[in-house]
Amino acid sequence: MELTTISSNLLYGAFILYLIATFFFGGTIRAKGKEKVSTRSGNIAITITVIGFLLQVGYFITRWIVSKHAPVSNLFEFTTFFGMMLVFAFIIIYFIYRLNLLGLFTLPVALLVIAYASMFPQEISPLIPALKTHWLYIHVTTAAIGEAILAVSFAAGLIYLIKTVDQSKLTKKTFWLEFVIYALYATIGFVVITSVFRGIGYDSTFQIPSEVENAEPTQVEFTLPAITGPHNGELITNGAMQPLFNVPGWMEDAKAASKLNTFIWSLLSGLILYGLTLLILRKRVAAAIQPFLTKVNPDLVDEVSYRAVAIGFPVFTLGALIFAMIWAQQAWNRFWGWDPKEVWALITWLFYAVFLHLRLSQGWQGERSAWLAVIGFAIIMFNLIAVNLVIAGLHSYA
Repeated sequence: MELTTISSNLLYGAFILYLIATFFFGGTIRAKGKEKVSTRSGNIAITITVIGFLLQVGYFITRWIVSKHAPVSNLFEFTTFFGMMLVFAFIIIYFIYRLNLLGLFTLPVALLVIAYASMFPQEISPLIPALKTHWLYIHVTTAAIGEAILAVSFAAGLIYLIKTVDQSKLTKKTFWLEFVIYALYATIGFVVITSVFRGIGYDSTFQIPSEVENAEPTQVEFTLPAITGPHNGELITNGAMQPLFNVPGWMEDAKAASKLNTFIWSLLSGLILYGLTLLILRKRVAAAIQPFLTKVNPDLVDEVSYRAVAIGFPVFTLGALIFAMIWAQQAWNRFWGWDPKEVWALITWLFYAVFLHLRLSQGWQGERSAWLAVIGFAIIMFNLIAVNLVIAGLHSYA
């Protein structure tokens, strides 16, 4: 068996074990009045999680051996590494606080991240010259580790909000809490809709005339039916869906329409999945989850959320700002260039700096701190998804 196949199987095995561990963590909240059962279920869950993490480390090492470079050079590799570090951060925090419920919320996020990664090309390709530097390992991995630790803060903050927000009536708080949950559904929708059309082999191609005289036209492939098409693009695939509208001319990137199309499909499919869930539950999703959180200690969850930010923020500062600027100086002879990825890394850093200031100086604890943790993770995911897929720049993995 080739090492590439072994690497893929290890990642698949890790995904399955994380899924199984999630169910065992779920068993810890079902065991009312049965502390021994809850403890046993939690011990089994964390054991399976650790084994899954070791399998994913095996995937990372074997892919590194095959590619001869750290596997963080494209969107698939970076996102799987981010998911692996998210699980690692959870394991460390779990052994500090022994909070089983944190696994029930953190592992599904890791599963979504890995499933999201699997939708992108997984072929191993050689590094472009600009990435053949040790700063690839230092900058990208450190930034991903920092973001992963901050993601644990999101899981803890979400637990706190579902536990404490009054679900008896519709308010601004319940609306935004449901919106956060819908965003998770949109990620699931992306995975589902991409898998479906990939399975049936859907593909369409648009041709865009070149603005340069006598130059060859550009061709853009769509793997999902075109809701939006490229500016001045012509569909040349027979039988494919015509776009409902074309992107405006200021979206100069030839692939911008394809990226935006994928984003729209994710929102629509997530909305359908969320709507079906509401029909089944006959209540808001957070309201359906809340009764299972009766044993949660809000103060402990609040502390976990804060500690994750306190640890993740300096790591993110090193990776996403300091190491990034050093590499930028070596590669482009400037520390800062206002590239979209740089801008959103700075926005993320400023947000968490404000988070810590409000927490330590202004006494923003409990619910307000939890909302900040959730918003912070939303910024991280926007940076990972929208900035990489929709906004063109020097850092665009896609």
